Amino acid sequence: MATAEDALKPMKATSDGVFQGENPLHAALPLAILQICVVVVLTRVLAFLLRPLRQPRVIAEIIGGIMLGPSAIGRSSAFINTVFPKQSLTVLDTLANIGLLFFLFLVGLELDLRALRRTGSGALAIAVAGISLPFVLGIGTSVVLQHTVSRGVPTGPFLVFMGVALSITAFPVLARILAELKLLTTDLGRMAMSAAAVNDVAAWILLALAIALSGSGSPLVSLWVLLSGVGFVASAFFFLRPLLGWMARRSPEGEPVKELYICATLAIVLAAGFVTDTIGIHALFGAFIVGIIVPKDGPFAGVLLEKVEDLISGLFLPLYFVSSGLKTNVLTIKGGESWGLLVLVVATACIGKIGGTVLASLIVRVPLREALTLGVLMNTKGLVELIVLNIGKDRHVLNDETFAILVLMALINTFITTPVVMAIYKPARRGPPYKNRAVQRANPEDELRMLACFHSTRNIPTMINLMESSRGTRRRGITVYAMHLVELSERSSAISMVHKARRNGMPFWNKRRNGHGDGDQLVVAFETYQQLSHVSIRAMTAISDLNTIHEDIVTSAHQKRAALIVLPFHKLHQMDGHMESLGDEYQHINQRVLRHAPCSVAILVDRGLGGAAQVAASDVSYNIAVLFFGGRDDREALSYAMRMVEHPGIALHVLRFVPHQSGGTSSGGNNRAADDAFLTDFRANVADGNDSVRYEEKAVGGKAEIVEVINAVGRCNLFLVGQETACVPLVDRSTDCPELGPVASYLALPEFSTVASVLVMKQYDPTAEHYDLVEEVADVAVDIDTPGPIGASSRRP
Repeated sequence: MATAEDALKPMKATSDGVFQGENPLHAALPLAILQICVVVVLTRVLAFLLRPLRQPRVIAEIIGGIMLGPSAIGRSSAFINTVFPKQSLTVLDTLANIGLLFFLFLVGLELDLRALRRTGSGALAIAVAGISLPFVLGIGTSVVLQHTVSRGVPTGPFLVFMGVALSITAFPVLARILAELKLLTTDLGRMAMSAAAVNDVAAWILLALAIALSGSGSPLVSLWVLLSGVGFVASAFFFLRPLLGWMARRSPEGEPVKELYICATLAIVLAAGFVTDTIGIHALFGAFIVGIIVPKDGPFAGVLLEKVEDLISGLFLPLYFVSSGLKTNVLTIKGGESWGLLVLVVATACIGKIGGTVLASLIVRVPLREALTLGVLMNTKGLVELIVLNIGKDRHVLNDETFAILVLMALINTFITTPVVMAIYKPARRGPPYKNRAVQRANPEDELRMLACFHSTRNIPTMINLMESSRGTRRRGITVYAMHLVELSERSSAISMVHKARRNGMPFWNKRRNGHGDGDQLVVAFETYQQLSHVSIRAMTAISDLNTIHEDIVTSAHQKRAALIVLPFHKLHQMDGHMESLGDEYQHINQRVLRHAPCSVAILVDRGLGGAAQVAASDVSYNIAVLFFGGRDDREALSYAMRMVEHPGIALHVLRFVPHQSGGTSSGGNNRAADDAFLTDFRANVADGNDSVRYEEKAVGGKAEIVEVINAVGRCNLFLVGQETACVPLVDRSTDCPELGPVASYLALPEFSTVASVLVMKQYDPTAEHYDLVEEVADVAVDIDTPGPIGASSRRP
């Protein structure tokens, strides 16, 4: 146990090690490492536990900070003196504030001043009302607090700090909640984001005012602080912005951003923080202003986000929540009076923010339910709230009890946002009914509309080669929507990308403007292919939680009137021929899409169709085989193959399995008649006289004979097979991929093949029970957004 005399000694940076008789926890570096590890593990565990409640990670971080403080675990003197001793708190606070400095730089990067200038009068009115009413009520509440738990605090700064604390909306947390609830690109979401952005800027101005007023000097000193702050902002716009713009212009699309520019920008962030700290309005302001003035066009801002966000958000930022939690003692709130004041503050914050927002929304003719939802969303608190409270605590404007009350208020208000919004607002997904929902159709000349999904650029060559093989020779060919499926994470870049969502009713946008990472390669690949082919194509992106991303796929397929959704198999082909799983979440996406799809679905087991690069139309040379056992799904697979064989480079082998009396296949009378009629038509119109088509019938008596016939097919690039096919399972062990069906589960095994890709087809059945995510309404007008050139932004008429 450290003595009082030891506590006054400055800590060594590093220890000499336990073998030298030193306790490493008495040195600053190993202790800081332990603190970071404890904080990260605890907050991540809490975030995992809160995920079913769809809470943003900031909730877990606030709770984790409070738990480590004197309210819970920190009550143990052994723990607090070992892991968070007093002499380590300066180092902890310094690391936390460096993390916070760069995080606010990232928040500034997410704010686009041009978007603020385009804010409509309605959103502006909502923002002003959402700040004004809670600010006034906050001042009223401060009077009550001053006569009870906050006696003796300076009146002016306390009034302003209370007003700011109650009027803040957390812009990054709100963006995360909206994206999580798939409201971001609805009219409601756009209005909430616009109002929150205005609110964010106004809150920083008010906070600067509060800090200036909370100084211990004369009013003249506060005036100098404010004027110096205004001078710094003006200097940043006139001198730093041109410099950052020059670096951004010298970082063109497709070229790596110079390391010197990244380093110079990060140094500018630190220098700006030093200047604002010297002025007396906190180092965070400088970093935030630099983030705002960084040009948002081109790859420069995106690369800065990528370089900074993971280290800062993952390791350093959680330290700030602990630094705050160590100052938060919930146990100071005791007695009926204190708990009554907590209820008063929470109620005042809710009434002020929700009431002001609802009133302004109704005045600008927003319907009541949407207005109420908007009010609840604008009541979201977060990191900026904690910053305000911590600055107030450090400036002795807030005492321990008031600080604890306001931290709990922020936690409660943010926690209730998601469940309340989910309870009161369920946006209707509506779309008009449409006819062609399968590849097999009455008029084969109709255009084929296809939604092709993929997880990474690794899937792109095979998808493009599949599109090239499917384009046919019909006058109305194929229209493809290529959808990049991206998991919505807590990373700033994920939220930043979602902000760029196109006005399309879902988190989609054309990534042409995003300018970095996979998006650039994605657009170039599809743009090049479109120019070389007759396929109409649009690259889109859906960013969502993996548990709900199937809703984006299904809703988009309905909106685009797709006849076929192509999904990548959840296992990736490896060099040694084996398949490595991406995870159960990706398998569940495919299973949910199969359950809810408004059209046919295909799952592509990709073993490199055409190799690792896009194949030119003149070089396409594939052998494809259809294994036809009978049934609706097998007819769909053959219908797709009939389209593919129109390509001059494709040879089709159709293998029909005819059961012996006690064989391994079975087909009902209706299905058998439909199969016979379909195959008769196929042989008459496609197979006869076509050297590219070979049709065979094989009599089989059981599983062993079926496997033997399949293995004898020979060299094949792609197998097409139905999902629910009239065949006994070909795999002895219980398959872990029921979505592939009895035949494809065998074809996907590495023991069967390491080179042949498999396309498993599930035909849309209008007579089956459906779990529709989209309500079909005949009079709903939807722009189906037929693709033009990639990169052309599409707008609603």
